[in-house]
Amino acid sequence: MASIIKEIMRKFSSNIGIDLGTANCLVYVSGKEIISEPSVVAINTQTKEIIAVGSAAKDMLGRTPGCLKAIRPMKDGVIADYRITEEMLRYFIRIAQSKTSGIHKIFPPRVLVAVPYDITPVEANAVRDSALRAGAESVHTIPEPMAAAIGAGLPIEDPVASMIVDIGGGTTEVAVISLYGIVDARTVRVGGDEMDAAIINYMKKTYNLFIGERTAEQIKMTIGSAYPEDDNASMDVKGRDFLPGLPKTVRITAKEIRLALKEPITNILEAIRATLDRCPPELSGDLVDRGIMLAGGGALLRGLDRLISEETKLPVFICEAPLEAVARGTRVALQNIDRYASTIMQSELN
Repeated sequence: MASIIKEIMRKFSSNIGIDLGTANCLVYVSGKEIISEPSVVAINTQTKEIIAVGSAAKDMLGRTPGCLKAIRPMKDGVIADYRITEEMLRYFIRIAQSKTSGIHKIFPPRVLVAVPYDITPVEANAVRDSALRAGAESVHTIPEPMAAAIGAGLPIEDPVASMIVDIGGGTTEVAVISLYGIVDARTVRVGGDEMDAAIINYMKKTYNLFIGERTAEQIKMTIGSAYPEDDNASMDVKGRDFLPGLPKTVRITAKEIRLALKEPITNILEAIRATLDRCPPELSGDLVDRGIMLAGGGALLRGLDRLISEETKLPVFICEAPLEAVARGTRVALQNIDRYASTIMQSELN
């Protein structure tokens, strides 16, 4: 009887793919659109009650009164706060289930979660346990670079090299893939958050100006760049002066921010070079023509593709809708579960 019930649940359960990122959580619902929300949860520190999740919680970052705290439960692509992550997953799964129809609403969903390539077994189990407690019927994981490559449309099933660089909020995943397998990969704890931190530190050291994460992100998106293109572009930045402690406005240029971002970008370049150095000669030859594909929100940093191309002497491309690449990859894997079974099993065994 138990096996029959389980088979019925599998038949009528919906499929949900989750890109559980440090900065954003993207959720795919079978047959539906991709839902994107910031990976932020606001809690009442006195009652431990969840006040808001996603966009509503992000709006509270740096603006909450004493009894409220807006936190990011994910750090460097893995769970930093298990209870809050579980609540966040429960929120996203509930939204995803609300978008399903008919009998699919009744049964718990099957969930596929993209996780960092170098995640430890303990960390992977924490992700699966959190998703199960959040209401999933079953949970599997897939390496983020593999999901990103699938979502970017790379021919991972062919006996040729495909190289993906997925620059997320907390990590950058670099991988060479061939025949459904990861030939070589590395994860560096550098991403959009590290770039924001570099801007915050620059403003503090150069102008004695304290700014928050939201302001740093706005600077990066407005005039940030990795390659000298329009160094004269500028913007006004508001913050708090370190000495008198009063509000202050300074004007900064794109050139300043490019220099501020040099260290995190250099770390990403070093990860790319190290992966290329370990690539087998036969596959290295493929990359001369096929190049490198960029995915993730960091791929949108102006001039980054040009800088990587100049440093590696390889063509570099940015995939369509790079923020959604990993979530699209989970969607394709779920829709073709037999085709990608070995890929998903590989992540289960790591």
